[in-house]
Amino acid sequence: MAQLKVCNLDAQEIGTIDLDDGIFAMPARADILHRMVVYQLAKRQQGTHKTKTYGEVRGSTAKIYRQKGTGRARHGAKRAPQFRGGGKAFGPVVRSHAIDLPKKVRKLALKTALSAKQAEGKLIVLDEARLTEAKTKMLAQKLGKLGLSSALIIDGRELDRNMMLAARNLVGIDLLPEQGANVYDILRRDTLVLTRAAVAGLEARLK
Repeated sequence: MAQLKVCNLDAQEIGTIDLDDGIFAMPARADILHRMVVYQLAKRQQGTHKTKTYGEVRGSTAKIYRQKGTGRARHGAKRAPQFRGGGKAFGPVVRSHAIDLPKKVRKLALKTALSAKQAEGKLIVLDEARLTEAKTKMLAQKLGKLGLSSALIIDGRELDRNMMLAARNLVGIDLLPEQGANVYDILRRDTLVLTRAAVAGLEARLK
């Protein structure tokens, strides 16, 4: 097991914590991380885009002129895709963009993301993420002491209300409960910050 120092929001070292090697020391797998990010972003797409087809646009179905003798091309209704105002051929339809990814791969991807931050030295463990007041300025000063400008902070199952209110106005700082930890949000921020409660929750979830 690897040991990591634990500090508080004032950047004071107050102890150490043991990290499970099966979660925080996995080998680098860029392919697994890529598959997981694609899975997450595809699932997030709304899929509400839609164009009208030949059968849905307004207009007559009558043949616009006779078949032979005009010297022009053969045409049917004005609603055909080649005409202005006609239906769209092979246009987008309302659908789900979600793709399948096995649960074991998703679990491995989260372990790999956590391990990548640990290997890069961009994992910080806090004793707790709580504030006495919901003051953005106060939190910004504390994060400045820790050297954080782009970070994802993951706490236990319940987030501190003052912390939530203070963090929501800070650009580059995200706050999530342990059950919301995901690969995309971990990778999009430079530093990962876990509380003791988050470490315990993640280890219980990923074992």
